[in-house]
Amino acid sequence: MTANPYPFLATTLPHCPERLLTQARGMPVPRVALVNAGGTNALTGIREAAEAGLALPILIGDRDKIMATAEQIGWDIDGLRLIHAPHAAAASEASRLAREGEADAVMKGQVHTSTFLKGLLPSAAGLREKGSRCGHVFHITTPHSDRPLLLTDAALNVDPDVSTRQACLTHAVRLARALGIDHPKAGLLAPSEDPIPTVPNTIEAAEIALWASTALPGTTVQGPMALDLIFSKAAAQAKGYVSDVSGDADIMVVPNITSGNAIFKLMVLGMGCCAGGLVLGCKVPLLLTSRSQQAPDRIASAALGVIAAQMAPAG
Repeated sequence: MTANPYPFLATTLPHCPERLLTQARGMPVPRVALVNAGGTNALTGIREAAEAGLALPILIGDRDKIMATAEQIGWDIDGLRLIHAPHAAAASEASRLAREGEADAVMKGQVHTSTFLKGLLPSAAGLREKGSRCGHVFHITTPHSDRPLLLTDAALNVDPDVSTRQACLTHAVRLARALGIDHPKAGLLAPSEDPIPTVPNTIEAAEIALWASTALPGTTVQGPMALDLIFSKAAAQAKGYVSDVSGDADIMVVPNITSGNAIFKLMVLGMGCCAGGLVLGCKVPLLLTSRSQQAPDRIASAALGVIAAQMAPAG
């Protein structure tokens, strides 16, 4: 057998943080519309959430395929709401349910993320106010701690401008408070702590931090900050960098999806972290699950959906 060429990868399995589960289980169970529910991973994921008391499933997709897959995994779905809306029609049907108050959250099933979002995010879908911006937030915990790092945006906005990152930060702050973090601390990631004209995201981070000082009362937002300064108080002290965020960040805002996605995957693959995630900014939370995610990640996403479904509307 070939030795692992990447010995820095984690060998421990992730676990869903108990604090997150405990909070979610004390809240009303949301009705979760699963888009294109006929895939094995998708149906297994919603089953796990239902059995954990985190979802009341609404199954949307090809009726025959859903029933066949349920039989294959040994799940009796009699009594669950099942809506026949094959292929791209499933996302549109889910948006209708959410818009009309018949679903409290929407979960991605066996469907490409782009197709899923195209049925839910356009203004015509009626799930967000005109001109509002959505953002994805990962809730990441290590195997040894239930304290989360909220990472935004590593899955939705590709190259966000300043106003989009402001919206992403706002969503993350609201989620942090819903999780019981009364005074969230956020670091704005950049390659340097100094605003440098030739590195635009350092200038933009400084602009966002200044904006947050009045727009987000009760938060501490600092940037630009390099990764070591966000994660390590010792690094900040060694560099003479004065910061209440260093080594104590609740939120990290990344400048683009490439850097965010890399950090998320390195924390999962290299540290054995559990990562639940959802899109905020619509009338209901959107749960983005992936085929590569393990059961603890799926359960964490479902638990986040419970908590986010109870959040007061933005504004």
